[in-house]
Amino acid sequence: MKWTMAPEGMAEAAGKVITGLLESGREAYFVGGCIRDELLGRPVHDIDLTTSALPEEVMAVFPRCVPTGLAHGTVTVLQDGFSFEVTTYRTESGYADHRRPEHVAFVSDVKEDLRRRDFTINAICCGLDGELVDPFLGAQDLDARLVRCVGSAEERFDEDALRMLRCVRFASVLDFAIAKNTWRGLLRQRDKLAHIAVERVRAETAKIVEGPHPVRGLGLLARSGLLARGKAPFPWTGEDLAAAAAMLAGIGELESARLRWALLLHALGQSAEAADKLLRAWTFPGAARSSTAAVLRVREAWDAALASAAPDAPGAAEHLRRRWIAAVLTFGAEAAEGWATLLAEPPAQRSHAGQAALHATSGAAPSIRYIPPATLRSWTAEMPVRTLAELAVSGKELAGLLGKAPGPWLGALLNKLLLAVAAGDCPNNQQVLLQEARRMDADER
Repeated sequence: MKWTMAPEGMAEAAGKVITGLLESGREAYFVGGCIRDELLGRPVHDIDLTTSALPEEVMAVFPRCVPTGLAHGTVTVLQDGFSFEVTTYRTESGYADHRRPEHVAFVSDVKEDLRRRDFTINAICCGLDGELVDPFLGAQDLDARLVRCVGSAEERFDEDALRMLRCVRFASVLDFAIAKNTWRGLLRQRDKLAHIAVERVRAETAKIVEGPHPVRGLGLLARSGLLARGKAPFPWTGEDLAAAAAMLAGIGELESARLRWALLLHALGQSAEAADKLLRAWTFPGAARSSTAAVLRVREAWDAALASAAPDAPGAAEHLRRRWIAAVLTFGAEAAEGWATLLAEPPAQRSHAGQAALHATSGAAPSIRYIPPATLRSWTAEMPVRTLAELAVSGKELAGLLGKAPGPWLGALLNKLLLAVAAGDCPNNQQVLLQEARRMDADER
């Protein structure tokens, strides 16, 4: 096999590791995902190796090693600036927690090692001669674009319940079908997902939503009912998720993961607060959670603005401009741009029903229900300031001017001045702002 999809020098370095093991009298092969991706013409990000050598024998051959998982036969070999996981042929048994094997036995036959793996497309290895060792016809399944378990699907999913989500993820990312017996086994074992840590479920689900074919993956998740059986809260039925997926044609063209999640949660009818709680429960990192929820908070602020605008009032457009500017100041320009992106004219394949649902609001009059995203962006671009740090006056100066001790009033006054400058009511000039602050303070008395 000729390596064309791996980073320059990686396959050559891995070949040196295999050569070293062969020269020590042992067998060694490229194995798993690197073979799958090379055969599919997809980028190869790492190369794993399997060998008949025991871990201590691997470490005796190579001077630079890290004993990353000796109990499971894995040694990381450092070669020419690359790191390679080298794992001894093994069998596994006793999956008491439906995730990790309790017993690992080293074996001498590579086919026995391949037999323990999850899917046929991952149970392929290849030697330096380029010949595939493929006892379960994984290459044939790659040609057929099919995800199929090695052996009994029910047994594979019972051993490691996370494999069910991996099955959906491979079908989604690779745009493959799932073999009938594999799908039936998944449905029979789906309750076992309750044994898997939320972090693991979130990581696999994120790869589906953030992958190249998220609508396909979401459809499979809806049909399988998997997510409702995990430890993380999932307050929807499969029908809810299927309906949301139907709205999201074109989501794959959104490069931002934050916007994909915001659009999905919007399609599922979640408020910003509920979305924030769900993302927290699903163990999303704080920055990802807050940035996604911020997009939905802009949505809520904009919906409220549209609902409050009198359709025939001469100042309706100005009212909406100021409300948009206020949303930008409150939730940030990045979040506002995110919502504008989701409102933008969708890819051609997005359904008319999906677009109508995206633009639906809480009751704004039809004549002003839809403001073009280009208009929203122009309002943002015209703002001379977006943060308090950009104001030409400080809180200390305001407190000294008005002779008051700092307190909540000061933050409120600064934000009023920020909105006035951002909306173009007054220039960002220190003296003008001090005068405006005096007037605003007098009006509050």
